Amino acid sequence: MDDSPLQVLTVATAPYPDQRHGSGGLRRMVNVFQTRKHYLHNFIQSIFSSIDLRDRQGSTVMVGGDGRFFNQTAIRVIVQMAAANGVGRLVIGQHGIMSTPAISCMIRKCKAIGGIILTASHDPGGPNGGLGIKFNTANGGPASEAVANKIHQISRTIEEFAICPGLQVDLMTLGRQTFDLENKFKPFTVEIVDSVESYANLLRNIFDFAALKELLSGESHISVRLDAMHGAAGPYVRRILCGELGCPANSAVNCVPLEDFGGQRPDPNLTYAADLADSMRDGQFDFGAAFGGDGDRHMVLGKHGLYVSPSDSVAVIADNIFCIPYFQHTGVRGFARSMPTSAALDSFLETIFHFIRCRVAKATKIELYETPPGWNFFGSLMDAGKLSLCGEESFGAGGDHIRETDGLWAVLAWLSIMATRRQSVQDILKDHWLKYGRNYFTRYDYESIDIDTACEMMEDLEIIITDKSFVKQRFAVEDKLYQVEKADSFEYTDPVNSSLTRNQGLRIIFSDGSRIIYRLSGTRINGATVQIYIDSYEKERLSEDTQVMLAPLATIALKISKLHHRTGRSGPSLIT
Repeated sequence: MDDSPLQVLTVATAPYPDQRHGSGGLRRMVNVFQTRKHYLHNFIQSIFSSIDLRDRQGSTVMVGGDGRFFNQTAIRVIVQMAAANGVGRLVIGQHGIMSTPAISCMIRKCKAIGGIILTASHDPGGPNGGLGIKFNTANGGPASEAVANKIHQISRTIEEFAICPGLQVDLMTLGRQTFDLENKFKPFTVEIVDSVESYANLLRNIFDFAALKELLSGESHISVRLDAMHGAAGPYVRRILCGELGCPANSAVNCVPLEDFGGQRPDPNLTYAADLADSMRDGQFDFGAAFGGDGDRHMVLGKHGLYVSPSDSVAVIADNIFCIPYFQHTGVRGFARSMPTSAALDSFLETIFHFIRCRVAKATKIELYETPPGWNFFGSLMDAGKLSLCGEESFGAGGDHIRETDGLWAVLAWLSIMATRRQSVQDILKDHWLKYGRNYFTRYDYESIDIDTACEMMEDLEIIITDKSFVKQRFAVEDKLYQVEKADSFEYTDPVNSSLTRNQGLRIIFSDGSRIIYRLSGTRINGATVQIYIDSYEKERLSEDTQVMLAPLATIALKISKLHHRTGRSGPSLIT
């Protein structure tokens, strides 16, 4: 056996112009990483080079992913490059799997300088699927725009990368592995960990597990159906909800992570979690939930498949926030939603503040922040002590316990509300609408649009809606009349650091509060995705079909943008 130190090499390379770290990291088809020489190595080196050597040397970095195809191959390269770049310790989930919320938790617990997450979130997996690489910083949250831009600039001028090619790590066996390197950065340690326990311990300190166990497995327990969609959430669902809280083992399905997610897209919505929705319709189960590929997103269903929109979900949690013991101790610092998310949270806050103000002369208003999409904006507010709960329309919600959206946390929040109020999902949702009104909300996704076509359409649309003559225009559809009150390109000034973020979506706001929003998604692996968000508030009509209620606004949205004509599409790829 050769005990000599492992050699560190410097390898010449050439840059690629397209390695921009977006809100979801760098996402490409797997074959891009497989076939473009040093494509993976360039981006990983750009991440390490974005960290000052003094901070990097001897530091701890977390690594894990959603278990998709090519993850383990990529992790082995990351290990070799981390060693060569002066990192002292890597903490990696067993088999390379660790949910995104758990990585955020572990970064904070281990005081790591950051973490590298291998996930393309809701995009398909397998040899013909997608791969994503995301860098989270020391607060546990996604890289800020400044850090992401720095990574991108380095990637555009990179000339070499450092690697220790002889270093071979065992990702299957729990425990510590130590390596002696032929450079001044030694020793180098890799710890393969069971990430479920640390994350479970965090949740124990947030929720009342005894009350949850009584709800899920007590004498008058509810019946649940949980679908992990063959993603990273599976082991967490089995260990926490089944093993500790008493859900029957057969109530959790698709809990074994698979490289291709069982041939399905790990996107927890009514289209891709259709099996869950179907299983709920006959009334056998009182509560249903699906989780995204990396465990960050969630969908909640009530009996007979009652769908809880992501916008309603965060508003209901906000209204019942003290059903969660954590917030009884910390209090509520503020709420936030991403700009495209419906104004259901706004409706709740406006009503409750009016109620308080009528009784207390100097009532303190809880701040509501409207941010661009991307959890890094929420993280900035949380780090400053301004935010307790937030959510976004893409099935994400979370608290300030970590700096990522957290699917399992959101599901336990709902179960905590049910345990405290002793009501069903349907009754909780119905009561909420009766008190605060209902924001009907939908999103149309037009996927795999030619990027030039999509950008040209958005540029022309911005010219149309920002012209002074557009405001006050009226649009009539059947018996509905809408008048434009405001139209703009959304920009956000961070209240913590005053940084300005522009071009985050085009908004049309009507005089009745209805909204149409257009965005280009920055997190897809193949072409551009044009997203249209439609939101309309109703105080009286609370039980109508969402798509029927929003059909007039959808007609207006397509008429103004001419999207079908410009893209050749006859309808959206996905409606949520």
